[in-house]
Amino acid sequence: CAYFVERKKRFCRMVPAQGKRFCGEHEENSRKRIPCPLDPKHTVYEDQLQRHLKKCNSREKPKPVYFVEDINSGLKDAAEIPEEQMPVSSLSKEALEDLIRKLKRASYSIKTIIKDQTLSHQALQNALNDPKNGESAFKHLKQQASILGNMEKLHLLGPRRCFIEFGAGRGKLSHWVDIALQDAEKVHFLLVERATTRFKVDGKHRKKDTIFERLLVDIQHLCLNKVPILVEEKLPVVGIGKHLCGAATDLALRCLIESYASQRDAKNEEPAAKRFKSHTGEVASNCPTDELSGKNASENWNPVAGIAIALCCHHRCDWKHYVGREFFMTQGLGPVEFNYFQRLSSWATCGMRETVEEASKTDADCGDQNIEAEEHDQGHKTIEFTSDSLQGLLTVEERKKIGRLCKLLIDHGRIEYLQQRGYEAELQYYTDFTVSLENVLLTAVPNHSSLLHSSA
Repeated sequence: CAYFVERKKRFCRMVPAQGKRFCGEHEENSRKRIPCPLDPKHTVYEDQLQRHLKKCNSREKPKPVYFVEDINSGLKDAAEIPEEQMPVSSLSKEALEDLIRKLKRASYSIKTIIKDQTLSHQALQNALNDPKNGESAFKHLKQQASILGNMEKLHLLGPRRCFIEFGAGRGKLSHWVDIALQDAEKVHFLLVERATTRFKVDGKHRKKDTIFERLLVDIQHLCLNKVPILVEEKLPVVGIGKHLCGAATDLALRCLIESYASQRDAKNEEPAAKRFKSHTGEVASNCPTDELSGKNASENWNPVAGIAIALCCHHRCDWKHYVGREFFMTQGLGPVEFNYFQRLSSWATCGMRETVEEASKTDADCGDQNIEAEEHDQGHKTIEFTSDSLQGLLTVEERKKIGRLCKLLIDHGRIEYLQQRGYEAELQYYTDFTVSLENVLLTAVPNHSSLLHSSA
């Protein structure tokens, strides 16, 4: 092309059409190019605009059948959603001290003890011992191995299951679950991700009885009762996720527990879950004890067989979607305190010591910072950084402790939410903090004793 690109100090390297001096982009004629109204990042000839709009990749596409707007959203009434508050750095010394007193008072009332459950799984042993994997890949593999180890301990790895990976990114966690299950029959995977993703591992799975399907939808709008494969197969589901950021965890819990499990229970359509043997030979089942003794207990079966989600980025939580609002209110706390606590939770990982550039690395575990990282939106950050008004008020260690208390309080609200709905829910450290600063795993399985009691 004969067009000189001033910015690059060279001629355009596009090849013009035969007999032309300029390429299509730089053709010298009266045709005018305008920004695309759907996406101004690219341009289009004005006289071809209508034709372009019909095929533009940014055009609104038909909603899938499982899209139900705001089905997993929390507060529907806009009047209940808190207004924007001043940043923590603008609070007076007295206001911050009062906030910390409320946090400690609420923390003393809960008895959540996070145990160390750093486990592993034989499915990842070869990868963990492969010297070709770098340090970053090794850290992700250790986390995935521990998540699988905890799932196996809860008997969540078995045939005739549908594993739903929320915030799936490339789908690496589902990949390793599939490897761990080997030749298990009738295993399906639904990978939920709201954005298109590069370097997906879905295509590597071509086993006869295994289905990998991507649901390109925000968790907020996902209705599992309308996903065709779940409607047809009626398999028990296991919700999983690795570093599911902030409010996405609450949306996923509500998606499983309210928009799926409760509606399926109401329809009373579920078949009895089957027992199976793990590779260790143990009988693994999420069925009540009376089913294990041979009785028909289909009415006690829960369509959600279990949950295993590695938590992340509490500073991105949202009162509107938070599932533990009831717990907060029983502690005399509300949206104002919650919004400050979710901001202060960032102190657990940044300690208010780093610069903005350094602290942004806090989210590296839940973002696609390198080829091995899971892919999540990194656009919005609300981490509170150091300010002159807070200097000298708290030491770095005190700030870290406050940040951890904020995380614990938010997570305890999630635990109570699950317990009130018939699940045995726990928090555990699934990896060392040197591997990931976000090292807490939330697990839940149906509480069989409560199910038996409710059916008596």
